[in-house]
Amino acid sequence: MRTWLLAAGLAIGIAAAPQPAHAADLIILGSQGSISGVRDMAAAFERASGHKVIARQERDVLATVNAGTPADIATLNPPLIDNLIKQGKVVGNRVDFARAGIGVAIKAGAPKPDLSNTEAFVRMLRNAKSIGYSTAGSGLMVANIIKTLGLTEELKARTKFLDGFPAAEGVARGEVEIALQQINVIVPVAGAELAGPLPAELQQYNHFAVGVLAVSKEREAATAMVRFMAAPENAEVLRKGGLEPPAR
Repeated sequence: MRTWLLAAGLAIGIAAAPQPAHAADLIILGSQGSISGVRDMAAAFERASGHKVIARQERDVLATVNAGTPADIATLNPPLIDNLIKQGKVVGNRVDFARAGIGVAIKAGAPKPDLSNTEAFVRMLRNAKSIGYSTAGSGLMVANIIKTLGLTEELKARTKFLDGFPAAEGVARGEVEIALQQINVIVPVAGAELAGPLPAELQQYNHFAVGVLAVSKEREAATAMVRFMAAPENAEVLRKGGLEPPAR
C-alpha cells in the first residue's frame, strides 16, 4: 500500500497534493490563452506532489488531442472538453479550471488611461492612435464589445489585427498604441504592461476547463493534478498570472 505524504510549508500557501512513492511524468496541453495559468499550476503541483509536469503550448489543442498525441491532460473551453468526454477521448469528469477577463495593454511606462467606466473606455478608444486585437478568442469578444458600442466603423482605419502572437507584443514593438486581450496573456509580455481590466459593465470572460486524456499512461497522477488545479485553496496561483477562479 502506498505511503502518502502531505507537502507543507509552501511559500505561496498552495493546497498540498498527495506525494506518492512513484513520481510520474505528466504532459499538460494548453493554448496561448491558458498557458500562463497552466504553467503556474504545473510548477505548484510539482512542488506539492513530487511529480514532474511539462506544460506545453499548442497552436491547436483540440487538433493535438484528436491526433492521439501522447499527453495526459488537455486544457480547453468547457464545451470542447464535454465533447471529448462524449467521444471517449477524455476520461472522468470535466473540471472547470479558470476564467480570463479582458484588459488593456500599453507600452511599459506609458501613462495609464482611465478605465473606470464605459464613457472613459470609449474616450480612450477614440483618442488612441492605433488599436490592436486578434481575430480569435478574446479578440472576437473585443470586436463584439466595440460593435455594441457602435464604434466599429469609427475605429476601423486605426485597428490592426494581431494573430499568432500576444497582441501586447505589438504594443511592445510599437506596432499599435494599445491592445485589447486577455489579462493573463498581457501580463508576461516584456515591454508592455497592463493598464487595467475593462470596465465591469463591459467585461467578458473566456472560460477554461481541464480533463484527463484517455491516452494518458499516468491517469492517477493526472487526475490528482486536475483536482489540484480546481482546488479553491490554489486560487492565488491563478491570480498571480492574471487569471481568476471560475465563477461558482
